[in-house]
Order: sequence, then structure tokens, then C-alpha cells
Amino acid sequence: MRPAPHHTRQQALTATGNAHLHAWATQLLAHPLPGLLDVVPAYTTLYVEYDADRHTGHDVRAWLARHEPPPGASGSGRHVTLRVRYDGEDLPDIAARTGLSEQDVVALHAAAPYRVYAVGFVAGFPFLGEVPPALRLPRRDTPRARVPAHSVAIANAQTGVYPVPSPGGWHLLGHALDAVYDPHRPDPFLLHPGDTVTFTPTLHGDVPAPPAPLDVLPAHPRHPTLHVDRPGPLDLVQDEGRFMGGRHGLVRAGYAHRPAAHTAHRLLGTPVTAPLLELHLGGPTCTVLRDTTLSVTGNGPQASLDGTPVPAWSSFAVRAGQRLTFRPGRDGRVSYLALPGGLDATPFLGSASTDLRASIGRPLRAGDTLGSAEARRPLPGRTYRPHAAPGPLRLLPFPDHDPHVLATLLAHPWTVQDADRMGVRLHGHALAGGETLSQGNPVGSVQVPPGGQPLILLHDKGTLGGYSTPARVHPHDLWRLADLRPGDPLHFRPA
Repeated sequence: MRPAPHHTRQQALTATGNAHLHAWATQLLAHPLPGLLDVVPAYTTLYVEYDADRHTGHDVRAWLARHEPPPGASGSGRHVTLRVRYDGEDLPDIAARTGLSEQDVVALHAAAPYRVYAVGFVAGFPFLGEVPPALRLPRRDTPRARVPAHSVAIANAQTGVYPVPSPGGWHLLGHALDAVYDPHRPDPFLLHPGDTVTFTPTLHGDVPAPPAPLDVLPAHPRHPTLHVDRPGPLDLVQDEGRFMGGRHGLVRAGYAHRPAAHTAHRLLGTPVTAPLLELHLGGPTCTVLRDTTLSVTGNGPQASLDGTPVPAWSSFAVRAGQRLTFRPGRDGRVSYLALPGGLDATPFLGSASTDLRASIGRPLRAGDTLGSAEARRPLPGRTYRPHAAPGPLRLLPFPDHDPHVLATLLAHPWTVQDADRMGVRLHGHALAGGETLSQGNPVGSVQVPPGGQPLILLHDKGTLGGYSTPARVHPHDLWRLADLRPGDPLHFRPA
């Protein structure tokens, strides 16, 4: 499968234009193209991702044209009332900067209905507009590292509700007393694009707790295989990823290092789409519960069985009572542990992949029991290491990119500042960057914030991004980003 994005034409930001985009998205979802991976409507753009091994761009454009609604078409949104306790820590500052009293700030914010222009950033986050002109303030100069769940906030002409704890640069007005997202509900998402929202001030009521993690690991797996004695730094259930969830703000998730994950499954004869464990920097200490075969692949944590190192990129037989441990790898950050038939896990919206920000799944903890989807006897071990792809990463130009910024990206060396599943921050030559209207972007997008230092968006990125985007990393090179560590050099070349 070779993912490829397609952006439709961009139009001016109006309620009518936005309604047309969302009506178009509804039509596309009702008549999906085989191989369709995601449809993400935003303020003024409609992002469509598809399997480029199955369709050409011409095929996709023809499909888009067939299902575009007539001008003026709009969906039938609902009206939703949210109770708000206006006790946000930025309320006094908002009043001072706007020259209003705190009571007037509250009255203005709650006076008019708001349209849900888009849902994204994190699961269930509604981008609502439009804030009265007297309340419009730019984003904070320095975003907060953590905004509490259910915070009601404003920035420029937008207002919204943070469904889960997350970073954020908006100004905090108060707390919603109704959860806009909860993965345990039949419909996890309270608000959808095209809905109308009214805020009702209230002095009473409790702020809901943040959504509890939805566990994808069964308490009693069918074939118990490993007991977790001690978890590693970050051990996550992953599979190919959660597709078709972008319009709800759900991240793609999925394997960070696809060749390593696929190899782990192939060594056991398991479908490459099955769940397994992705291990970051270290790995768990486990007691083997049954005689079977496991596999470990990747350049990150390396396995040992009863203290004896296991060959890298291999499958190996284990016996009940043995101890599996991991040590940090010297050449990378990520490895995979696969079980026969895949890890026994429960999917959410089509995938068992962990989405930490959306409280779908969680890291391993001591006492977990990991089960195999199939019971298999031990088999002789095998070793296979896929061919590496050294050299610069390939870049594809983004639609409407700045040729000078792209040329600068390609011409200069870069250093990794930090890296995780959300992205890779680079340090080097300052680029011309800035904010744009939020829109859908593919995994691998290279964005340039106002500070000028680029970042590469990875599998746990937000579904909507609001920075200038000159390029994207070629999909076949994405796996190489999984092993980058702070201080590593990086170079680009044109695809």
C-alpha cells in the first residue's frame, strides 16, 4: 500500500463554503472509493488520502467530481448546548486586554451560537466560530505544555473545548461540564462539523474527569503467553493504524517502523496487519507462560532470553518459565515484539493501535498478561534483516509550496533536536514559516512554525495542522524517521 494525499481546491472561509465542504465529505464517505484511507474536511480544504497502488490521481479527481454536491448544499447539523463554568485562569487577563469586565467577557462569549467549522487537533476538539470581535486575541506567545481536559478557550476568531489534556496556546475562559469526547460512549463524539453550539454559563456542577483509557488488551486473553513483570519506558500496542478517523480528530497511529513490524509478523507467518508491541528505547521484562515462538525485530531494544542475547531481527522458541528481557539498542530507538497470530487485542473503530492523547489504549504496566491470537508450538528460529536505505531522505513538494523554502530545506544539513511518535524537530538554517488556516496533512509533512525551525509530522500528529508546509517526506522513507535520536544528522534530497 502506498498512501498519497490529494487536496481539492481551496476556497474563501465562509459558513456557506464550509458547509459545502462538509456536505461533500458526507457524499464521499457515503460512496467510498476502494482504497480510500481518509477524508478530512477543515475550514476551507478537503483532504483526501488514498492508496496510490490502486488508483491514479486522475481516478481520484474523477471520483471527487462525481460526488461534489451542487452549490449551496449543506448538511443538517444539530444544535447542542454546553454548560460552562467560567473560571478559567486567563479570564482576568482576557478582561484586562480587551478592556471589558470579566462579567462582560462571559456575557459576550455566551451570547451567540457558534458553528462547528471542523473537528481535529485531538480527538473530538471542535473548532468553533466566530468569536465576537471584542474578544479576539492572538494565541499565547508561549503555548502551555498541558491544558486541562474540558477547558473552554479562545484564540483569534475561534473558540473550542479541549476534550483531553494536551498542549495548547489558546486563552482559557473556563471549563465545560459536558464531555465533548468519551471513547466509552456509543458515539464518542458529541459534536460534528456543521453543528451549532451554544454555551450556557453556570456556577454549579462538577467538571468531568478526563476520559479514562479504553483498554485494548483483554483482561483474560485466549492464549496467555507473556506476563509483564516490569514495563519498559514506552511499550505500545500498534497495528497498521486507524484509518478514516481524521474527521473526528483521531490520529493515524500505527507502526512507526513499518518494515520492522512487517518483518516481525512474517517471521511467524502472521498477517502483517495484526497487532504487536512497539518498544521504545527499552522493553518490558516478561515471564513466558507457554511454549511457543516469538519474534523481535528493529534497531532499538534488543532481546535476551534467560540472560542470553537473542539474535537481532529473528524469531525464536521460548519455554514456559523463561524470562524475556530487553536492553537499549545502539543503532535505533524502536523495536517490535510479535506473538503467534498477532497480539490478542480489541479494536476501536477498526484498529487496536494506541492513541495516547485520545485515551485509546495505554502503555504496558506490571501485571498485564499478553495473549497470542493463536496457540502454536515452538518452531526453529529464523533471522531476516531487510535491506537498509542509507542516504538523504527523499522530499516531495507540497501543493502551493514556496520554492525558496523547499530549496533551502534541500540545500542545508539538519540536526535532530528531539523525536517521538508525534514528530521530529530539526535544528539548522532558519526558514520562512508561519501560521495558516488549519487543514489536513499527511504523515511525513514538513511544517515550518514562525520560529523557522522545521518539524516532520509523524503517526501521532494532530489531524489538522496550521503551519506552512513546503514538503513531505516520501512515504517509503517514513520508517527511517523512527530510529532518529537527538543529535543525529539529517539530509534531504528531491524525490
